[in-house]
Amino acid sequence: MDVNRGTCVPHGVNQKETGFGYTLSVIGGKYKMTILYCLAEYNVLRPNEMLRKINGIPFKTLSMMLKELEADGLILRKDYAQIPPKVEYSLSELGQSIIPILHMMCEWGEKNRRLD
Repeated sequence: MDVNRGTCVPHGVNQKETGFGYTLSVIGGKYKMTILYCLAEYNVLRPNEMLRKINGIPFKTLSMMLKELEADGLILRKDYAQIPPKVEYSLSELGQSIIPILHMMCEWGEKNRRLD
């Protein structure tokens, strides 16, 4: 693989205006990839279930990340009209399409991480 292809962010082009920049904007941040990966593994989760599965994420941060991922079309929110209220999240088709990229990142990390 040629890492010097230069097609992702051509010289003289603002990174934010490229596919690479767009991808980083929708999955960037401390927890977005973790949330997506968690939904890929469990299919459907309620917010409290995600809190238990994602170690250390504050509820406010989870709520904000879920709103951003939903606005970007990567996840779906399903509200149930019941008492107490119930909300579930799952991956959209667009969200499912990014999971192979996350798998590749996992493979790269396993191959290259240092076990000090």
